[in-house]
Amino acid sequence: INEALTRELTGSVEDDGIVGEHPTMQELNKLIERVARSDSTVLIRGESGTGKELVARSIHLHSPRARFPFIVVNCAAMSSELLENELFGHERGAYTDARERRLGKFEVAHRGTIFLDEIGAMSTGLQQSLLRVLQEKSFERVGGTMTVEVDVRVVAATNADMEELVKQRQFRDDLYY
Repeated sequence: INEALTRELTGSVEDDGIVGEHPTMQELNKLIERVARSDSTVLIRGESGTGKELVARSIHLHSPRARFPFIVVNCAAMSSELLENELFGHERGAYTDARERRLGKFEVAHRGTIFLDEIGAMSTGLQQSLLRVLQEKSFERVGGTMTVEVDVRVVAATNADMEELVKQRQFRDDLYY
């Protein structure tokens, strides 16, 4: 909240966690600022431990969405079924333990940004659902029939060779492009 308030009052965020005076870091900061002004979906690529989440958070903090949620989801840390439930939520009775409606991360991130870390690990079935959210800005909760409308910016990251995953049909080319 303090970062969002700082941005609202001063027009900028003083500390987004990215530090460095090297020309490469200065170029990265310029790129972040340029990308942050758009509302485009972003794919950040880099090796593990290089700060992809830090870059994603900085894009969010410098964007018009900064006063809304920044939600992080690690796509590699969950099974496909659990990830679907995490992203889209579920309705009461959708499965045995679903005793009440649960909002998914897309709903929680409404008007903000959702960061999908390690998107290359996402199953092709979930990729189809993500594509629909990007195109239609809507989805249904697991076990639901009601369409949920959302306004969410997607920032994704991977350390995978996405072109190779597309070539091997492990990642949808329409989602990648």
